[in-house]
Amino acid sequence: MIALSLAEIASVVGGQTYDIPDPSVQVTGPVVRDSREVEPGSLFVAFVGERVDGHDFADQVVRSGAAAVLGSRPVGVPAIVVDDVQRALGALARHVVRRLGTTLVALTGSAGKTSTKDLIAQVLQRKAPTVFTPGSLNNEIGLPLTALTATDETRFLVLEMGARGIGHIRYLTELTPPRIGLVLNVGSAHIGEFGGREQIAQAKGELVESLPPEAEGGVAVLNADDPYVRAMASRTKAKVLFFGESDEADVRAENVRLTDSGQPSFRLLTPSGASDVTMRLYGEHHVSNALAAAAVAHELGMSAEEIATALSEAGSLSRWRMEVTERPDGVTIVNDAYNANPESMKAALRALVAMGKGRRTWAVLGKMAELGDEALAEHDAVGRLAVRLNVSKLVAVGGREAAWLQLGAYNEGSWGEESVHVSDAQAAVDLLRSELRPGDVVLVKASRSVGLEAVAQALLETGTEGEVAAR
Repeated sequence: MIALSLAEIASVVGGQTYDIPDPSVQVTGPVVRDSREVEPGSLFVAFVGERVDGHDFADQVVRSGAAAVLGSRPVGVPAIVVDDVQRALGALARHVVRRLGTTLVALTGSAGKTSTKDLIAQVLQRKAPTVFTPGSLNNEIGLPLTALTATDETRFLVLEMGARGIGHIRYLTELTPPRIGLVLNVGSAHIGEFGGREQIAQAKGELVESLPPEAEGGVAVLNADDPYVRAMASRTKAKVLFFGESDEADVRAENVRLTDSGQPSFRLLTPSGASDVTMRLYGEHHVSNALAAAAVAHELGMSAEEIATALSEAGSLSRWRMEVTERPDGVTIVNDAYNANPESMKAALRALVAMGKGRRTWAVLGKMAELGDEALAEHDAVGRLAVRLNVSKLVAVGGREAAWLQLGAYNEGSWGEESVHVSDAQAAVDLLRSELRPGDVVLVKASRSVGLEAVAQALLETGTEGEVAAR
């Protein structure tokens, strides 16, 4: 973070200082909430959680070099005390972002946020120093912590914004006001919490409503292929830039195909020129993500050739998102177990089939969470799609939702051994270890709460018989 005195921080967050002999002492290290991440000059943010109270680590973090604690009560060491630690953290982030004057790019969507954010960051880093959300820390705590890692050298700040209800994104944009806002899509993720796609679109569109008008540099980057997103053009005074495969898109793709290994290749067309892209990532769904990143980069002055080169060389920066690993025996494990919703599940199945041409394909799938009344239909549809795509074998892992996956496959015509329902991750591992053959391709995917990454990890431990850790 940029250097700020404890007195200035207390003023910004509306806090009182305790046990601070010299308020001019500066915070020069990172702002952290994990005591293990404290460095000399850090500000430690003490949250009270269900199991752990950050205030209990106050002595430890100061001994480790923290300049002070930001918390909700005095702790006997240098501290800034506020009524609401989360809001204080947000106020500090807003202050720092405004002081820096960095170009802030924010993005949201039902699927693909983290992959697209990683692509944008890798492209923009070729132009100037860029700070971006690590992993998917996109909520009221993760977003300001990311913003506070920006320094005087930071030119671009790329922030992923998540939402679980109306008003969430509006709040995040108040903390870190974006100049460029990107909306990827409106899908079924969290539909059980929102109540329907219209409500999801309402929430995601809060991003474009927050943008400054075109005369002040505001730009809304919208997916021309998604009708809910395309309609958001009427909700902003910013300049609108469309991306997609539609002829109406300003930044679009032509001649889209997949390589023999399942990696997308296409001709990138931008208002400033065209260039060819062949990605290192797997699955056709990454074309849309790449176009979104290209639209942002174009708006920030990069040429088509520069963008295409960056996209062709970009990799996956976040764990368990289409991580492809080939074992010594030729079995390929695709670990996409970080999270799942109907759109990402279907995209992953299509990527599996593209990667597995001429090889046996396995889809090890589990529950998609937070689908509400749509859960039965959506799990059934994924099971049916696995059959239609001729996936060699579906392994549905878990309870009721997994049974619905298997039932969908059965109703679509998978009556033999093409689909199976197993109780848990260990049962899936035992089955796969006994039946996998060299050359097979295995996709592992479910919502994060299911923990199916343990299946992928166990399968990569070739020659061992270790058990999957219980969750």
